[in-house]
Amino acid sequence: MRHGYQYMSENTLDHLEPVINPIRQALIGAGLPLRILEAEWGPGQIEISLDPLENIAAADAMIVLRGAVKQVCRRMGLLASFMAKPALPNVYSCGWHLHQSLFHTATGTNAFAEPGALMSKTGLHFVGGLLAHARAAAAFSNPTITGYKRLNANPLAPNRVLWSIDNKGAMCRLVGGMGDPATHIENRSGEPAANPYLYMGSQIIAGLDGMANRVDPGEPLPDPYAQTQQPRMPGSLNEAVDELAASTVFREALGDEFIEHYLAVRRHEIGRFQSYVTDWEHREYFEAF
Repeated sequence: MRHGYQYMSENTLDHLEPVINPIRQALIGAGLPLRILEAEWGPGQIEISLDPLENIAAADAMIVLRGAVKQVCRRMGLLASFMAKPALPNVYSCGWHLHQSLFHTATGTNAFAEPGALMSKTGLHFVGGLLAHARAAAAFSNPTITGYKRLNANPLAPNRVLWSIDNKGAMCRLVGGMGDPATHIENRSGEPAANPYLYMGSQIIAGLDGMANRVDPGEPLPDPYAQTQQPRMPGSLNEAVDELAASTVFREALGDEFIEHYLAVRRHEIGRFQSYVTDWEHREYFEAF
């Protein structure tokens, strides 16, 4: 553990190398297409990125990654956590930034890229769907109580439903553009504890609905934190669950039975949290009253 934010310093990297190297070897050995594994901003925080994977293989890879990291660390006497915002000194919240694009099956070309344009119509409508259903999809991208403490407090976590060009404060960040064959959207709203199948599936459902209904995402906004007129991301899991309950798009795609089961599980979790007396409440009220 370190006590400050010496981001990417050689001393920080050297200090974490005895942990990073076994993780690196395990992920490569498991066949994952590892792109980045490096120290991040917070104490003991590590960033891991994978090369793009197609379809369900991307969700499978996340399951393997989380399991491998936790097991390798456990064997070294350490605990690896994918919790969004642990209660640790000098902590920096963790997000799961999901990069996504569509490709034409016949040609293999990127359906989001278009020469001379920021994005293709397909890409724009897909983004429109992501924005239109962002608040309900938050129940899948941020399924824990703690995930919303990241969204509410972290300067690099999105707090408004909008998109922007290469701006890391936006919920949806356009990477590439103007015919770049690697053009894609990065959704920065998710937390690392999310179920990858539901997180990724919710994005596909939202994006395809945007395409089917030709949803206009509007112009990309240059300053995400100045856009107070844009809808806020849900401020709590309870709020996100209510949005999901009211979503006809996710009910039609996933079925009422699944949605009701998922809502019941999340509401049970919320209820357990609401009945728990926190240390903040004890400090605030125990002596005063």
